[in-house]
Amino acid sequence: MSELIPITRGPTRRGKRPPRLGEPPPRLPMPPWIRVRLRQGRDLARLRGLVRESVLHTICEEARCPNLWECWNRGTATFMILGDICTRSCGFCAVKTGRPLEVDGDEPRRVAEAVRAMGLRHAVVTSVNRDELADGGAWVFAETIHAIRRLNPDCTVEGLIPDFQGSEAALRTVMAAAPDLLNHNTETVPRLYPTVRPQARYDRSLELLARAKTCGARTKTGLMVGLGETVDELLAVFSDLRDVGCDILTVGQYLQPTREHLPVVRYYPPEEFAALRERAVALGFAHVEAGPLVRSSYHAEEQAAIDEASHG
Repeated sequence: MSELIPITRGPTRRGKRPPRLGEPPPRLPMPPWIRVRLRQGRDLARLRGLVRESVLHTICEEARCPNLWECWNRGTATFMILGDICTRSCGFCAVKTGRPLEVDGDEPRRVAEAVRAMGLRHAVVTSVNRDELADGGAWVFAETIHAIRRLNPDCTVEGLIPDFQGSEAALRTVMAAAPDLLNHNTETVPRLYPTVRPQARYDRSLELLARAKTCGARTKTGLMVGLGETVDELLAVFSDLRDVGCDILTVGQYLQPTREHLPVVRYYPPEEFAALRERAVALGFAHVEAGPLVRSSYHAEEQAAIDEASHG
């Protein structure tokens, strides 16, 4: 199947000298299609100030998203609830790992007020993993969605949730709040889970998306490329996702946050993303975003507006 995908012209690790014991692997040179000009200015400073004043976290900042200004300027932001310390240690993620603080019961109200102050048209609510909590923090997701709706009735809301360790009850708690989109990122191919997502399971993520679909949700997931997967593996995941009825897919380039994180094995050029998108669309996804700088919440406000008749 992979013969339809263009052969990459981006840098790879092939031919590189192997690092000495204890030496971090050399970073691949950043290709020109990855580089973006960071935009600053009063508007960005104002929005960041609002987030700080509300004592909130956004994954846009925590994960060093290259699209922060574009998304915020379009009226979309992704709030990270339940603190900024995660109980898991994924090899790709810039969020801190450790023992989280107590749950802040006032956080949903502050998120809703920040959404109003920022004038957002679409709010994404995500979180760190809170595996020490019985419900993984699902009730905070539900309360945050309700709070946003009360103060911002015209704002669509997307729940970007963890796997809740497979708890169906936790998922139903979130679904009872009726998010406009239910997003759970698959992240990578099954073979790479032990290094990329060591405390997660591929089958558990698929099961969550399938259960959300049975609850009537429009479902969405995201994948990173460049971690060592093959094209055939990606296409197999696309097929698995359609088998569980997933409606929306995002595919973007993995970028190494620091030298302590997993290295980039390969940079996919734009034409290869275009080919992957074509293959995904052919499988029946209602909407596909694929490109070097695509992230899970990229153009999320457009995805929330997709006619419900187009999913299923």
